[in-house]
Amino acid sequence: MESLDAGGPDAPVDAPPEPAARPARLWRPRRVLVTPAALAHAHGRAMLARLEGLGLPVEHLSSNRLTGLRHPDPRRAYAEAKATLALVVAPPTKLRLQPIPPSADWRFDLAEGCPAHCQYCYLAGSLQGPPVTRAYANLGAILANLAAYAGQGAVTSAQAARMSEGTTFEASCYTDPLGIEHLTGSLSAAIRHFGAWEAPVQLRFTTKFSAVEPLLDLPHNRRTRIRFSVNAAPAARYEGGTAPLRERLAAMGRAARAGYPVGLTIAPILPVAGWRQAYGSLVADAARTLDGVPDLDLTAELITHRFTPGSKTVLEGWYPGSDLPMREEERSRKLTKFGSVKYVFPRDLMAEMREALTDRLARDLPAARVLYWT
Repeated sequence: MESLDAGGPDAPVDAPPEPAARPARLWRPRRVLVTPAALAHAHGRAMLARLEGLGLPVEHLSSNRLTGLRHPDPRRAYAEAKATLALVVAPPTKLRLQPIPPSADWRFDLAEGCPAHCQYCYLAGSLQGPPVTRAYANLGAILANLAAYAGQGAVTSAQAARMSEGTTFEASCYTDPLGIEHLTGSLSAAIRHFGAWEAPVQLRFTTKFSAVEPLLDLPHNRRTRIRFSVNAAPAARYEGGTAPLRERLAAMGRAARAGYPVGLTIAPILPVAGWRQAYGSLVADAARTLDGVPDLDLTAELITHRFTPGSKTVLEGWYPGSDLPMREEERSRKLTKFGSVKYVFPRDLMAEMREALTDRLARDLPAARVLYWT
């Protein structure tokens, strides 16, 4: 892939005007499905009350299976699924936590599926069936299960450089929990749970949304790190249905001033036209947003774009007109630890981008701890 560069890392960057304060745009599913099992749980009933209070169309299913969601046209199946929220019970397998390096010790799920329309969606090829957003009603069991994993793990629990974070639990592998928080309340409950947990533990989640207001006054006790997934401005067109970048950065500033540890998840890093200046502008904007935050606790995670043959097939079905660069001949072919194939950028380009971004972070955001590059 050609690495285009319209400006060097020290190119001047004009400060953007402060965004006008306005309410965040919230997802309103066009269809809500409620399983009988979900209503056996207090949290399921609470979610239903939220949804009914918003006047959303609710369908009570007669069984616990979600059926009738497939369609021979993959685009229509995708569109209908993406407009659907289902209240379900997480299966027992969800209570057997899996390690999630390099992000955190353990992954747990409050939901599965996401209302955004990112053309590089990391869930493509991972979700079974149409991408309906499933919110889990058995939240009490999910949170109670975490204690068995405290003090264990191979990332923050074992690495000297990150042991100050305690045992870390990642809640955004299969969803964006902030994007659906106004419908579920699950994220607030998890933050309260960690805030009251007297142990060296930390909740972590990443979001592309900005509606942080319900979280700001929660008793988080600095045991939740809110990371904001951001990208260079030229990549914004690949992130449909998300909060604008400027609003995400402003939300990060509000969260940091409310005492939350925060993070920049710069992903997926792409060699877009003028990428040095574009990513430099992103870091500079973040630095301005966080300027003057007392006791700032900031991390950065740098994730380059990659894809698998399976995810490429799914994404091309979901977004047939996308120009997201996924040409195998422009990538390096790698094998994962499970023996599957993924395509990443060539080594020289990876090294060039890594040096440029880490240097810019060190210059403009020296408080940021870079946790990893991948």
